[in-house]
Amino acid sequence: MTAVEQTFEKVDAYEPDRSLKGKVRRRLIRLQHRRPARVKLERPMVSFSFDDAPASACEAGARILEERGFRGTYYFAAGLTGRDGPMGRYATGEDAARLHAAGHEIGCHTFSHLDCGQASTQVALSDVAQNTDALAAWGVGKAVSFAYPYGDVAAPAKTALAGRFKTLRALHHGLIANGADLNQAPAVGIEGEDGEAVALRWLDAAHRRKAWLILYTHDVAKAPSAWGCTVETLERLIDGAVNAGFDVVTVAEGSRRIGL
Repeated sequence: MTAVEQTFEKVDAYEPDRSLKGKVRRRLIRLQHRRPARVKLERPMVSFSFDDAPASACEAGARILEERGFRGTYYFAAGLTGRDGPMGRYATGEDAARLHAAGHEIGCHTFSHLDCGQASTQVALSDVAQNTDALAAWGVGKAVSFAYPYGDVAAPAKTALAGRFKTLRALHHGLIANGADLNQAPAVGIEGEDGEAVALRWLDAAHRRKAWLILYTHDVAKAPSAWGCTVETLERLIDGAVNAGFDVVTVAEGSRRIGL
């Protein structure tokens, strides 16, 4: 068994810290080493992103966006590529190169889908560096957008990673408006039975405030996993955002528009 296979099996069965102590720790870290955003938009923006890059997201998700003239952001964890997991098969470096050639953004996770909230700073930084090297070897450009696996990070790792990417995205709900922390940026998941309803509420909030909303999901399928969404849900959310006057942008383009 290779090191990548061992890492994958560990991630597949991994459960992040959901204890009260863990929740308090995550709340406190959100107050530390902040990089406040300065946002002034004429129109609201929304980004559709796909964590871990399951093959279905790279196929069905990309097709849905491309048919409408838009592109998405795919956060690859290179150590998972080509393997089977709870969201189906993960995409490969060849899939990433195809997405990049079509204009999608290839963002950075950690290589092994490491929990940056539990790992030491040295281990976290090493895993991120290994992933950026893998993405570079695929020829998909330098990643400027990062997402913490499980949305978690320890304070020392957050400090050490700050400034290495234009945005470092977490999983707590919120908008990127004035004062939002770009070192632990909020996002809203399109996942589970109420995922579409939750996303619609946050789209309404972003529209009212002319803010930037990052939506994320994992697989995109007729019968998705608990972490994914249906094809129809993604289609309705994109079309609804366009009809409401949103600009649909990659995370990198959203960063550029707010001056990063």
